[in-house]
Amino acid sequence: MKKFKMFLLLFVLMSAVFTGSNSLYAASKSITITGSTTVLPIAQMAAEAFMDIHEDISVSVRGGGSGVGIAALIDGRADIADASRPIKTKEIMLAREKGVDPYANVVARDGLAIVVHPDVPVDSISIEDLKKIFTGEIENWKDLGGPDKAIVTISRDYSSGTFEVFKELVLEGAKVSDGALMLASNKAVATTVSITPYSIGYIGLGYLSDEVKALKVDGVVASEETVRKGEYKLARPLFMYTNGEPSGIIKTFMDFVFSPQGQGIAMEVGFVPVK
Repeated sequence: MKKFKMFLLLFVLMSAVFTGSNSLYAASKSITITGSTTVLPIAQMAAEAFMDIHEDISVSVRGGGSGVGIAALIDGRADIADASRPIKTKEIMLAREKGVDPYANVVARDGLAIVVHPDVPVDSISIEDLKKIFTGEIENWKDLGGPDKAIVTISRDYSSGTFEVFKELVLEGAKVSDGALMLASNKAVATTVSITPYSIGYIGLGYLSDEVKALKVDGVVASEETVRKGEYKLARPLFMYTNGEPSGIIKTFMDFVFSPQGQGIAMEVGFVPVK
């Protein structure tokens, strides 16, 4: 009887160890993705399609902005950081201090589409005039050949990679007007422009719809073709940053993103494939 009790105790202990190791194994079969709302549609659709194939791997996807995603990668709260801008030098330095080695995976290309409310009777704009609008130098559509109506300026917020790229390519480092409405996502900008008369904003290609009107920029329309050919000046790469070159299940996921199916998803949601 004593031997039986000892055997039973040993069995319980071994079961606990085995169960614990299984839990750890299960936990290791998950991927967390955080960051850019521009890259978000690619990440969400890719995650869903990936989990249909790899039922043993869980992929969770959240937005929040490029800066939020990169911070999460640096702090170990995300496996992949979606970003619509390159990582900053100060972010790289902070990452290395924490033993993280940000590795850039360019998953697609995008163009910053300049959009207005459909009733705005303007079809084209120059980058020079865009800068004047968003810095507050031009405040009325009549100065651009439109009606005598005040321009409602809608921008992304400061944590946004889209804002960082717009600031570099259009504002050339200048400060956005204090009167600009700063919003947290591409979808919020697109929706607000669609319902706000005489408004103007900027969004990723994947968020274009019939509810807003895209302006030509320096005579070129924002499209998959003009971005791919390098004709559209407000183009940019889209990133998924990992800690070092992808390995293990992170590599399995990234390989899927770069596969014909994954790149097809990037095209399906309105961006330009890189493979």
